[in-house]
Amino acid sequence: MVIQTIDNIVTYRIYGNKRGWVFTPSRFYDIGSQFAVRKTLERLAISGVIRRLAPGLYDYPKRHPVLGDLLPNYEQIGIALAKENKIKLQPSGAYAANLLGLSEQVPAKIVFLTDGSNRKVVIGKLEIILKKTTPKNMAAAGRISGLVIQALRYLGKDSVDFEMINKLKRRLSQKDKEQLLRDISCAPAWIGAIFRKMILGTRA
Repeated sequence: MVIQTIDNIVTYRIYGNKRGWVFTPSRFYDIGSQFAVRKTLERLAISGVIRRLAPGLYDYPKRHPVLGDLLPNYEQIGIALAKENKIKLQPSGAYAANLLGLSEQVPAKIVFLTDGSNRKVVIGKLEIILKKTTPKNMAAAGRISGLVIQALRYLGKDSVDFEMINKLKRRLSQKDKEQLLRDISCAPAWIGAIFRKMILGTRA
């Protein structure tokens, strides 16, 4: 009979996920005590199996044959933090615009709006900011409309031109466009007008 140690079970669970997985110790508290799990993760980080990104935050890093361990995906970091704190997150600012291809700027500070508490996570030179906001700003969180609303708010009414609207229109699927119309009440009036112009062909 093979006796499974906490170290083995934690390691098997990590290997069962794809490289790039970001997680917190709480994902393993069903296996053993918090102290035992944290000690196991410390050992695995020291041995190079996983990487400690910040206090209480780890990843099973993707590896490049030349560059070595790659930086974690921002979305995966957000997912891990949301699960840990049982909160909703909504990409915002330059990050939201970049995700939609409306800006080539890759921000050094990634801002997620949240219905939880304010928090800052520093990973090397990168800052992940969780910014508490109003329920209205979170009304479309997790849906394409939430991402589009935040991207357009960042860019500003005067910067959103015909070319940008067409670029966004080409990027969105028909299902995405239908979702924008369903969530139009979540958007400021000027963004709602852009939604109607982009999808229905009416004037903004």
